[in-house]
Amino acid sequence: MLTPRDASQLKFADTRTAYEIAGRLSARHDADAFAASFHWRHAGDRDELDLASPLGQTVARLAGDARGVELQTPDGRVETASNWTTLTSRGLGWALPVEGLSFWIQGAPRKDVPFTGEAGEDGAPRLLRQDGWTISYQAFAKDASGVSRPARMTLEYPGVELRLVIDAWQ
Repeated sequence: MLTPRDASQLKFADTRTAYEIAGRLSARHDADAFAASFHWRHAGDRDELDLASPLGQTVARLAGDARGVELQTPDGRVETASNWTTLTSRGLGWALPVEGLSFWIQGAPRKDVPFTGEAGEDGAPRLLRQDGWTISYQAFAKDASGVSRPARMTLEYPGVELRLVIDAWQ
């Protein structure tokens, strides 16, 4: 059995400023549930996130940067907002913390923002708390460059639970 180590022993992988990942997510917000596959392209401050139903039908396309974000649905409806939390709360019914998630999905905390955490025996993060979210890492896998990255994780915020499985890192 792994015993948690204190946060000072955490070893974080170097974060990348650009990546592309594919995977699956399930979200629960109070009594509502949602499942989708996703394809996420992150480059600097620009993010593009495509969500598709389990049958492969596009559910939403989200894109944006520091100047603003937008969500487009298959019926052509477009929602815009100044930030990801506002946009996803309005458009999806639950907040997707893209700003933090771009770091957490790499197994690291958001830079220059307070956090707490617990390390596993190998020093890799097992638990991270930041921005009101609790991120639990269940499994890691090597990316194309051989760096260990999260493969399965759960994010919890009051009333919201997100489960992510990352199938491919590029």
